[in-house]
Amino acid sequence: MQIETVEQNDAEWDAFVNASGECKIYHLSAFRNVIRDTFGHQTIYLRAKNGKDTTVGILPLVHMRSRIFGNFFVSVPFFNYGGVAGDPEAQKALLDEAVRQAKQRGASHIELRHVGAKYADLQSKSHKVCMILDLPETPETLWKTFKSKLRSQIRRPEKEGIIAKVGREELLDDFYSVFSVNMRDLGTPVYSRRLFANVLRELPDRAWIVAAYKDQVPVAAGFLLGFRDSMEIPWASSLRQYNRLAPNMLMYWQALQHAINEGFQKFDFGRSTPNEGTYKFKAQWGAQPVALHWEYWLANGGPLPDISPKNGKYEKFIRIWQKLPVPVTQVIGPSIVKNIP
Repeated sequence: MQIETVEQNDAEWDAFVNASGECKIYHLSAFRNVIRDTFGHQTIYLRAKNGKDTTVGILPLVHMRSRIFGNFFVSVPFFNYGGVAGDPEAQKALLDEAVRQAKQRGASHIELRHVGAKYADLQSKSHKVCMILDLPETPETLWKTFKSKLRSQIRRPEKEGIIAKVGREELLDDFYSVFSVNMRDLGTPVYSRRLFANVLRELPDRAWIVAAYKDQVPVAAGFLLGFRDSMEIPWASSLRQYNRLAPNMLMYWQALQHAINEGFQKFDFGRSTPNEGTYKFKAQWGAQPVALHWEYWLANGGPLPDISPKNGKYEKFIRIWQKLPVPVTQVIGPSIVKNIP
């Protein structure tokens, strides 16, 4: 077993990703370009090869360094999935090399974002789930599975004159205007517009935007990614002043129709905490929970890292952020959130 650091994107890496059932879209080398071009972080992409010089495993790592949040490795930050992929021998060898490089760079920990647990000797968090809906062959068939209450919630925005559509770069400004307001309202620093532009550029056939409009004003929007048999909506937002019109319901219905029409068999509603509001919202569409296992190597033991909005030490910052003007958050937010995985 040989472990090598892949310095440049190559076809062999992506061929393994496309062939491996374990890999997610974030394992593609396109996201290496996205992370480098958007955030400027160093990437350490490790590949395992057997004696026949065949790729048998991969581990994409991002080295994050900040005076506030620390020095650590993540696979893959900013997104729901990542981690190691490969046979058991490759998984062990890749982790060993990741640990060696983490120690060399003085990193406090490595975070691996897996769906299923892969390392029995690592500590893990499994308090989050992804919500997955199996899709039928036609939108009409899916519609018939919805309860009457859900169907009426989808029809309501249509009766109010709200329309929804799917596009790409031409909808980016509309998506970002809604997303920025929503992030401010949540008290969370917003990603730069460049992140989404880079994803659209790097994945021209796998990324879309869905948006809902009231009188030509964008009031709800989501970002869609498709890979293999699944479409995911990692980011979705709506404007609170329009909540009574339920534009997000029409936006999600448009996204589901798009997924079916594009031939996807599953729809991933994204990450949630069981029994909280977003979990229940996604469950009403018929989505089922799949447990996530984020596994950690810790340099010095101790408690697992907690860089999340629910960490009590960030409460004061969140309250202040919620009062800032949106244009201000768009300027200073990206320099903060680039260090929050």
